[in-house]
Amino acid sequence: MGLIAVGIAIVYKSSEGAPAVPQASASAAYALGAVKVPAGSTVVSATAAGGLVTVTLRNGDTTSIRIFDGQTGEMIREVPVTSE
Repeated sequence: MGLIAVGIAIVYKSSEGAPAVPQASASAAYALGAVKVPAGSTVVSATAAGGLVTVTLRNGDTTSIRIFDGQTGEMIREVPVTSE
C-alpha cells in the first residue's frame, strides 16, 4: 500500500507544470524599446530568452547574429554566419 502511495505521489509531481513566471519579472527582463540593425538589412528571425534578444539578419551577402541585452538594448555581441 505504501509503494502505491509513493507511485501516485511521483506521478502527480511529475505531471505538474513548471511554475509560471510572474508578469512583472518577465516584462522587466525586456524593457528595451527597439534594437538597431544596419540600414537595408533584413531580419531573418528574432528570439527573446534568458533576458537576451537574439536577432539573425541578412545584409547583402552577409548573414550575422546579433545578441542584445533585453533591458538596455545594448548589443552584446555580433557573430558572423559563414559557410563550411
